[in-house]
Amino acid sequence: MSAATTAPPRRRIRKPWRLAAECAAVLLAALVAFPLYWMVLSAFKPAGEIRSDRPLPWTLAPTLDAFRRVFTQQDFGRYFLNSLLVAGAVVAASALIAFLAATAVTRFRFRLRTTLLVLFLVAQMVPVEALTIPMFFLMRDLGVLNSLLSLVLPHLAFSLPFAIWMLRGFVKAVPEALEEQAYIDGASRTRFLWQILFPLVLPGLIATSVFSFISTWNDFLFAKSFLISATENSTLPLALLVFYDTETPDWGGVMAASTVMTLPVLVFFVLVHRRLVSGLGGAVK
Repeated sequence: MSAATTAPPRRRIRKPWRLAAECAAVLLAALVAFPLYWMVLSAFKPAGEIRSDRPLPWTLAPTLDAFRRVFTQQDFGRYFLNSLLVAGAVVAASALIAFLAATAVTRFRFRLRTTLLVLFLVAQMVPVEALTIPMFFLMRDLGVLNSLLSLVLPHLAFSLPFAIWMLRGFVKAVPEALEEQAYIDGASRTRFLWQILFPLVLPGLIATSVFSFISTWNDFLFAKSFLISATENSTLPLALLVFYDTETPDWGGVMAASTVMTLPVLVFFVLVHRRLVSGLGGAVK
C-alpha cells in the first residue's frame, strides 16, 4: 500500500476572512430576526411581564390570552378576508399587466420606449407619503373612496414599475433564437407568449408577486387615508388600532394580531420559494 493511500485526509482550514464573513452574516441575521422573535414572545407573555420595567427575552408562563382576545374581536375575520382580497387582486393584476408590459418593451421597438422605461424608474423615486393626498382626491373623483377598490388601484400603480423593470430582465434573458424556432415550428405569437415565454419568466413573476403581496398586505397608510367611514372594508393593519389605547394600550393584543398578520406572508413565501431560486436553465433546449 502506497503512502498516498495511507495518508490521513487533510482537514479543511477556513480562511480568517471567510470565518469573519460568516460570523458577520450570523450576527446580521440575528439582529434582523430579533424584532420578529420579540413580537412572537410578547404575544405569548402575560400582561404583567409585558408591562414590566425589566423585560426578559423569555417567559416561564406562556399564555394564549392575547390570541383569544384577537380571535374573539368583532369582525376580525372580515378584516382578514378584506386584506386577502386586496392583496390577491393586486398580485394577480400586477403580474398579468407587468408580464405583458415587460414583453412589449423588450421585444418590440417603438417610439418613446426608453422614455417610458425612465418614467417607470422615476415613479419608484417618489415617496408614497408625498402622493397620498393627491391620490385621495383622485380616488374621491373616481367615486371609489371607502371601497376595497381604493386600495387595489394605488397599490397596483406602485407595484407595476418595479415589476416591469424586474421582468424586463427576465424576458431579455430568453434568447430570441427560441422565439424564432417556435415560429418556425408553427407556434403563433400568443402560443409562444403563454406556453413558452410565460413558464420561463415565472421565477421573475413570483419574485414580483412576493413584493406586491407584502407591500399590500402590510399597508396602513392607504387604508387609513382612503377608508374613512366604511369600517366593514377595513383591513388587518387597521384592526391593530382596536387594541391600541392611548391610556392603556393592549400590547399583548397588538403583538398577537401582528403575529397572525405575519403568518399568511410566511405561508405565501414558503409556497413560492422554490420558484424564486429556479433559473432559466434549459431555455435553449
